[in-house]
Amino acid sequence: MITDHEKTVGSSAQERKEMPLPGDPNTIYLGGLFIIAMLGAAYLASEIVLPLVLACVLKLLLQPAVRTLENLYLARTLSSLLVILLVFTTIVGFTAAISGPASTWAAKLPQGISRLEDRLAFLRAPINALQRFIEGADRPPEGESSPAASNIAKGSSLMMNIMVKMFVGAQSFASGFFLTLLFLFFLLVHGDTFLRRIVELLPRFGEKRQAVDISQRIERDISAYLLTITIMNAAVGTVTAIVMWFTGLGDPILWGSVAFLLNYVPILGPATGVVIFLLAGLLTFDTLWRALLPAALYLGIHLAEGQIITPMLLAKQFTLNPALVIVALIFLFWMWGAAGAIIAVPMLAIAKIVCDRIQSLAAFGHLLEG
Repeated sequence: MITDHEKTVGSSAQERKEMPLPGDPNTIYLGGLFIIAMLGAAYLASEIVLPLVLACVLKLLLQPAVRTLENLYLARTLSSLLVILLVFTTIVGFTAAISGPASTWAAKLPQGISRLEDRLAFLRAPINALQRFIEGADRPPEGESSPAASNIAKGSSLMMNIMVKMFVGAQSFASGFFLTLLFLFFLLVHGDTFLRRIVELLPRFGEKRQAVDISQRIERDISAYLLTITIMNAAVGTVTAIVMWFTGLGDPILWGSVAFLLNYVPILGPATGVVIFLLAGLLTFDTLWRALLPAALYLGIHLAEGQIITPMLLAKQFTLNPALVIVALIFLFWMWGAAGAIIAVPMLAIAKIVCDRIQSLAAFGHLLEG
């Protein structure tokens, strides 16, 4: 005999399974305009919005540590301050450890560009052909002079321009570091109070319970994801440092740190790492196979971690659509730089958790699912 409760559960499960799309055109248009306006505001106010979003993501990662300290009878304010001091000390020590080797390699780069040009001479013909094609496309009509066409940037100047852009981006990110820590401190101390006020404003008990469930699920899943990714990235960095030391590339702390940081950006980060280790190998070794060995070993480490180990550990948490992950990575990298690429996957996962638990958005949650 089927009870009324079982009928209610079955009907609600069927409604969730159907995943209805919004049918009102006004709802679709207003929702689209709201998203566009929100993204435009986030882009224009990136100096404030980006540190706030980073602080929210870090809060999800560090909240379990704060609660552990609270269980040891420490006040929440003191627990939050200790955790932030630990994060600050770790970042400062990490930066100090890699600054010396990074400066050494930066000093080698101008002298090594000519060597790279000799080692990559087989690419000179297609690059020159591409340059001629670009010059032809940009050439002005006859009778007009083109000073830009006569000043073609050489490989060394192009490399220096890239380094300058990277330095400016790093400086901009560092300028928001203390602002991120400030936001993080207040989120750790008063984040639960903000959630309680939201729950009190909701009129129905079902909505209150849904808000609490969404908050708890986001904290649990995203914390588990960030913790797992951080541990795996640390393992990748350690293994990469050991491997690069055995290959003779030198500076294992630097290369381990590079592998650790790049692994936070899915797909694009490891691809950048392969290029970096390839260039480092070409600058260091004379034999071709030894020059290719660091990049090949780094690629093997990434494939073992990214295709086998990490998916097995995170399969129970959530899966995301790879195509949408790439779109989010590229879009947030364009909007917020390297920091946006790092937080792209957590933000996409948060959007999926919210959509899965709100019936009117269940279709979008299904679209985000891998």
